[in-house]
Amino acid sequence: MRMAAESSRVKALVLIDSAGVPPRRSLGYFFKVWSYKLKKKIGFRVSNAGSFDYSKLSGAMKGTFVRIVNESNLPDCEKIGVPVLLLWGKEDRDTPLYMCKKLHESLSCSEAVVLDDAGHFSYLEKPNVSYRVIRSFLKSL
Repeated sequence: MRMAAESSRVKALVLIDSAGVPPRRSLGYFFKVWSYKLKKKIGFRVSNAGSFDYSKLSGAMKGTFVRIVNESNLPDCEKIGVPVLLLWGKEDRDTPLYMCKKLHESLSCSEAVVLDDAGHFSYLEKPNVSYRVIRSFLKSL
């Protein structure tokens, strides 16, 4: 999104279950973070904390992952003037559907396609549908 906002070289953009909208945080989330930090401070094992994606990363990549997940690209959306396809899994729990809706509202030239019975890796769960949607989008340019 940042590249599309800052470069005239980008002619179109396909975002699939994308980050870019800061996640809504519940009180339960902040309690989990607090308890994680407390356990870590007093010496308890906390290696199983975080999402599946987060737990598979090395130390340096974990920091990068956290910054990406929490970063807002909404200011960039105002600068994006190229066609954008938002391809989203309806059951995505990592980047929920409200994020797709927020991006769609913020992008002036966007089209949103939501895949039923698909989660965060919608393109893997529905490869044939994803391919057809992306191909149709690119042909329309």
